[in-house]
Amino acid sequence: MLFYSKISLSIFTLKFMKSRERPILSDLINFRTSDIEKFQNKVIRPVIKMQHHLLIFLFEDYIKQMKIDFSNLNKEKQNERISIVLQKDINFKNILLGCIIGHFSSKELIFFSNNSSDLKRRIIQIIKQRLQDFQSSLYL
Repeated sequence: MLFYSKISLSIFTLKFMKSRERPILSDLINFRTSDIEKFQNKVIRPVIKMQHHLLIFLFEDYIKQMKIDFSNLNKEKQNERISIVLQKDINFKNILLGCIIGHFSSKELIFFSNNSSDLKRRIIQIIKQRLQDFQSSLYL
């Protein structure tokens, strides 16, 4: 089951996905940073920032498709609901992961493959935090 309509995603894609480059995030890496943290801060965070609008769109569409009354929940319950969705709905979680992993270069994909479980966990954690921080602006 897809959580977005082909028409709305096509319109969204045309509007927001015009050949963008990854943003540069400075001051995240120092000499004590591990390779996984370097990858997270140099590759994952910029891709997630670049894909911000798509991630929000997909989550809003998911909430609508699942008929979750998100707007009537308080902030704590909304945070809890976001966590539950990202833990329990494997298909939706894989869609979000694909939106990020699809922007990796071949070299980045090799590093990702060698460290996939830790990096997947980090990606989902960053997305979860973004959704929770952005939830007050969700138009549901």
